[in-house]
Amino acid sequence: MILQALKEYYDRKAADPDSEIAPPGFEWKEIPILLVLKADGTPISLEPTHESGRAKSYLVPQAAKRTVGVEANLFWDNPEYVLGVVLKSKKRSGKKTEDGIKKRVSAQHAAFIKRIDDLGDIDDIGVQAIKLFLQMGKKIVLLKALGEPWTKLSNEGSNLSFKLAGDSCLILERPPVKLAIQSAIAKTNDDQITCLVTGQKDVIELLHPPIRRIFGGKTETNIVSFNLDPFKSFGKDQGANAPIGKTAAFAYTTALNHLLGKGSKQRMQVGDASTVFWAEKANSFEHQVADFFSEPPKNDPDRGVRAVESLFRSIETGAFLIDGNGKNRFYVLGLSPNASRIAIRFWIVASILEMAHTICQHFKDTEVVPSRDHSNWPRWHSLSALLSATANETKYDKSKHNLVYYRGKYFDVKPNLAGETMRAILEGLPYPQTLLQAAVRRIGAEHEITYPRAAIIKACINRATRFRTPNMKEELKMSLDESNTNIGYRLGRLFAALEKIQQEANPGINTTIRDRFYGAASGTPVTVFGNLMRLKNHHLAKLERPGRRVFFQKLIGQIIDGVDAKIAFPAHLTLEDQGRFAIGYYHQMQVFFVHKNDNNGQSK
Repeated sequence: MILQALKEYYDRKAADPDSEIAPPGFEWKEIPILLVLKADGTPISLEPTHESGRAKSYLVPQAAKRTVGVEANLFWDNPEYVLGVVLKSKKRSGKKTEDGIKKRVSAQHAAFIKRIDDLGDIDDIGVQAIKLFLQMGKKIVLLKALGEPWTKLSNEGSNLSFKLAGDSCLILERPPVKLAIQSAIAKTNDDQITCLVTGQKDVIELLHPPIRRIFGGKTETNIVSFNLDPFKSFGKDQGANAPIGKTAAFAYTTALNHLLGKGSKQRMQVGDASTVFWAEKANSFEHQVADFFSEPPKNDPDRGVRAVESLFRSIETGAFLIDGNGKNRFYVLGLSPNASRIAIRFWIVASILEMAHTICQHFKDTEVVPSRDHSNWPRWHSLSALLSATANETKYDKSKHNLVYYRGKYFDVKPNLAGETMRAILEGLPYPQTLLQAAVRRIGAEHEITYPRAAIIKACINRATRFRTPNMKEELKMSLDESNTNIGYRLGRLFAALEKIQQEANPGINTTIRDRFYGAASGTPVTVFGNLMRLKNHHLAKLERPGRRVFFQKLIGQIIDGVDAKIAFPAHLTLEDQGRFAIGYYHQMQVFFVHKNDNNGQSK
């Protein structure tokens, strides 16, 4: 199903002349250096293609599948293949002798020349210039005369291709050359099989093209691969174990590389999960999903909020019922590195309408009144904001694939948490228990219930409750709920009230009961609340205004009144009740901060 959906996406993009997706046998590749030749093959310059610090991409013949053997690309490659030179900065195995290195590079260069010769005679001045250059005995001497560009190329080993002096295109882009390449790609004398993806007869692809840009994985990895005997069956080799035709193999890998490409609006990177998404039929929704969850750019900090607001409006106005979005399927594929292969973390198929409702539910679940310190924060959190709230800040380490980047800092999120959270959001499932656990633990360690942590806890508890009791749509409200009699929620409110009394009794106090007793109060209430209630009387006596004493006494009475006397201060609170404790504390504190003054200017 995954490969079929990717093949269909490729066919859709290939039918669109403006999509710029690679045609069969080609791929888009960054070529940092162009070797400019005269018609007689003489090299005249090494021309960089960088624009705004990034090399330009060209449509070139598809890269050869390389393992340990020598396989050359057609009309482009690294300097070892194109020029037959040993790179200065390339690290070599200590087991290889200098003669062995030279022999291998010589074989690579010979393979590059052979690939061009195998195309046959091409009536094109550009191809003739390449052949003349490759036959030159002193070509390296001529290149060294170019000075610094040659030194940089021989040190870095960037990919390069050829350009004819006076042309604006590569030699491989000249019409006669491109036609010859396409004809060579179309030729085949191999036996055909029935492709598992298309159901049509095609030549089997034994080695599938690689998938690139999977964060944390190798440069080139595969989804379909059989390279060891334990993976094989009935004596079949490599791709023959799951016969997929060359057409389908090229289509699904090209489509996936397109979705994973730099600048793609149809991919997200959260922790170790590389997530791509696309629609069965073209729809603007597939370009908006990343804006819902990703951190907005610095030059447009409100992009995410606008995207979510637009999503809610579209559902409310019925815009998603237009153009068949109720039937237009939407695909989400989550990928993670796994040795030399790619692990499928999740595969979600739903209609665009269903997916829109599911995403909206996530933002409803995480919506909570902002704290005083976060009043200028966006109404809805990015996924990075939520995940970073559960973890410690750390230094960047490329060996760690679970790091989350947020506001210029890295956070060491629990392994697999990012991917499982993303899956829960998109499938409408309960959030992973580890998300709630991580948020509660960070609060216990730091004694601070931040805006994003409150959003996480509220969302986790509400979803879990909804799945256990479908009739209860929302247990925890966005703001203070005086009718909520849960013991954890009430004790959280009580703890907030006791802290507020202490703060008003001792203005400017540095260490409050939250700093000293939060962990015990939320985990084992019976051990601390008795003493805190007695201490409260001492603090009330220090309040200068009698009205404040009466206010707090009434508030504490109202909070305790809703609690069963038999379990007033339980020995332990479960993880979910610890979460409810945090939300009760958070809600009550926001009321104190928001309603600072009554109509008479008296502090409430």
